[in-house]
Amino acid sequence: MPPKKDAKGGSKDSKGAKGGKSAGGDSDKAGKEKKGGNAVKVRHILCEKQGKILEAMEKLKAGQKFPDVAAAYSEDKARQGGDLGWQIRGAMVGPFQDAAFALPISTVANPVYTDPPIKTKFGYHIIMVEGKK
Repeated sequence: MPPKKDAKGGSKDSKGAKGGKSAGGDSDKAGKEKKGGNAVKVRHILCEKQGKILEAMEKLKAGQKFPDVAAAYSEDKARQGGDLGWQIRGAMVGPFQDAAFALPISTVANPVYTDPPIKTKFGYHIIMVEGKK
């Protein structure tokens, strides 16, 4: 019986002594919030030309819904309102992924999106995130 207590108590004490259990738990949560989990439900508007993406940005700022602007301006997945569905970490191009995981969750009616647009090898993106997991 004492060895079991020592083993359990020892591991708890060692984690507690290092600040690992309480601080580790907190830093894990903070880490997840910072990283945004491992997948995001993302929409985007993609334009090859900067002028066109800036026009799309003005429409969003004027209050138009994200899917409507995506359908009118995006050169990718326009028929789906820019919906890329769930994307996992590592499946997106670097700057796009960084921006997607940094954004808070929002809705198409009241989107929180990248401003200024993100430039990648595909062109300019306005990105919004509908969910994280």
